Amino acid sequence: MAVGVVLILTLAPLALAAPGPSGLRITQRIAGPDGGWDLVSFDPARRRLYVAHGARVTTLDVDSGKLTPAFAPGDHLHAVTPAPGTDRLVTTNSGDNTARLLNADTGALIASIPTAPDPDSAAFDPANGEVLVMGGHSGTVTLIDPKAAKAAGTIAVGGSLEFPVVDPAGRLLVNNEDLNEIDVVDVAARKVTARYPLAGCRGPTGLAYVAGNRLVSACANGVAKILDARTGHEIVSLTIGERPDAVIYDADRAVALIPCGATGTLSVIALAGDRNNQVIDEVPTQVGARTGAVDPKTGRIYLPTAEYLPPAAPGQRPQPKPGTFQILVLDR
Repeated sequence: MAVGVVLILTLAPLALAAPGPSGLRITQRIAGPDGGWDLVSFDPARRRLYVAHGARVTTLDVDSGKLTPAFAPGDHLHAVTPAPGTDRLVTTNSGDNTARLLNADTGALIASIPTAPDPDSAAFDPANGEVLVMGGHSGTVTLIDPKAAKAAGTIAVGGSLEFPVVDPAGRLLVNNEDLNEIDVVDVAARKVTARYPLAGCRGPTGLAYVAGNRLVSACANGVAKILDARTGHEIVSLTIGERPDAVIYDADRAVALIPCGATGTLSVIALAGDRNNQVIDEVPTQVGARTGAVDPKTGRIYLPTAEYLPPAAPGQRPQPKPGTFQILVLDR
């Protein structure tokens, strides 16, 4: 389908569960093209949602509701990362082991930059203006300079790297899925300086740095860990849904939101007030909704998902059912 086509589907009114303590519930379902997906990001400067959607970047203008099914091509896309202060995006493509530099306004390809094998998630580092690309199974970080359109170096971390964040001190912190820990990296020195063990956590994926020098890490086995980012000391371990793949931080509303794909729920963790560091709600979403992003202006949450076909054989991943991909919109 041509870029720029509006594909908004408003379903007939459904019986919605009453909002819980967070006030959140599904208010809209936006249909999109078939295919798998991975991480979602939000660009506040352009008021745009990006979905890494298999072989394409799918975008949603959240103010007009205009969905662009194929904003730019990709090759087994995992992440779309805006570079603030520029007109550029960086996408990660494990199909050809590249970071692709795109024009953020048009989607045009500027450069295709080789990375360490299996480029997956990524984070912008404001200290040097670089995008840090995590090599999933290679355990290597590739530094991408979006202005110079080239790689600026690599950092060997080891293990299997999942979601990264950059803290105010300029340190990279990244979930290590194989080692069940958070690795702390001095980007300037190109070395690991600490490893924070996540006891009782299996397969940490989503990670957020939140107010109060805290880290919120989501684990595949239905656990969320909140740590002191300075020391790695565990503050609390919380029970959430299973198979999360992101931690969405809404700073304005002081909550962490964890979409859990196996249980079809959104775990809401209060991070301020008398319910500090507690799960205050489990919002029904849909099985498969495991990643997402928040619009900081409105507080609306966007979660891609689809219905699934049964696995073709035991041990194989189920495939999305054709014609069912959609972006759930949750609001208060």
